[in-house]
Amino acid sequence: MITKKDLEHIGWLSRLELSEEDREKYTPKLNSVLDYFGELDKADTGGVEPSYHVMPMSNVFREDVPIASLSQEEALSNAPKNQDGFIKAPRMM
Repeated sequence: MITKKDLEHIGWLSRLELSEEDREKYTPKLNSVLDYFGELDKADTGGVEPSYHVMPMSNVFREDVPIASLSQEEALSNAPKNQDGFIKAPRMM
């Protein structure tokens, strides 16, 4: 069971400033979520295969085929400014 003090600590960890009204409002809501998880723990899942995704999926990535990279001239062609073969950027301090 989550207390108001627990909720205050959770808020502090997540950098949220919770008013007393927020703590009054969210403490019972979070406790009802935790109670529901307790109900789910009671379900018999003995013969159920674990599912890691709702839809069956296979590898959706493309083949990793090496290709030639851009030449230095192509890479610098769209740079607003370049100098000595490098992209010139504003000085940062």
